[in-house]
Amino acid sequence: MKIATWNVNSIRARLPNVLDWLVKAAPDVVLLQELKTIDQNFPAMEIQELGYNCAIHGQKSYNGVAILSKHPLSDVSTGLAGDKDDNQARYVEAFIEAGDESVRVASIYLPNGNPIDTDKYLYKLEWMDRLGKHAADLLRSEEPVVLGGDYNVIPADGDCYDVAVWANDALFQPEIRAKFRSILNLGYSDAWRDLHTETHVYSFWDYQRGAWQKNNGIRIDHLLLSPQAADRLARCEIDIGPRGRAKASDHTPVWCELTT
Repeated sequence: MKIATWNVNSIRARLPNVLDWLVKAAPDVVLLQELKTIDQNFPAMEIQELGYNCAIHGQKSYNGVAILSKHPLSDVSTGLAGDKDDNQARYVEAFIEAGDESVRVASIYLPNGNPIDTDKYLYKLEWMDRLGKHAADLLRSEEPVVLGGDYNVIPADGDCYDVAVWANDALFQPEIRAKFRSILNLGYSDAWRDLHTETHVYSFWDYQRGAWQKNNGIRIDHLLLSPQAADRLARCEIDIGPRGRAKASDHTPVWCELTT
């Protein structure tokens, strides 16, 4: 089973690129972030025509996450538990019904957290605490679990092009990186890092200052696997092709393959 995560930075603005990539890459499951549209305006018809079922948790102009699957979806839930007043569309979870290949997945759009001296940073910290608690709860099911998405976390120095540039950014703060590691320490694996030792390989390049052309990027899009999913991990790659297209998202897909 091929599972991908991709922050599309507006599904309607990137729809031709998304549809083209779905045809060419043929993932079984896709976890989308930053839809920037309400559920009713999500292009479900165009995506369903390619054979995908859709679970959508949208929001007007901001945020928004979705799961696309060539297999049936069940047990769909939206929103991250722990704060009944949090109405930001940043989490959707579902069980992919695929026989021996069945897996539980979640599409995650973790808060950015900037500037770090504001409530936005505190919200990020609190959101990560809630994610950690829920991730621990999911492990108790002993199901294969894939938590994929835009984590807005640079895990290590080698995951950015210039440490000095990111030193004061919320994505690079020691306590943010520590909270990310605490999720890994529960028993999850960073699928890409498990199979790759190289550094300075990225999934995001800013639109400003020629970042894409200069390869001034960061790795912030991650697929975290429970032990049961990690045992099935065969490949994990970052597909930089979509980032080089016209009207591209500033993120590019990250995908993994799970075997039975």
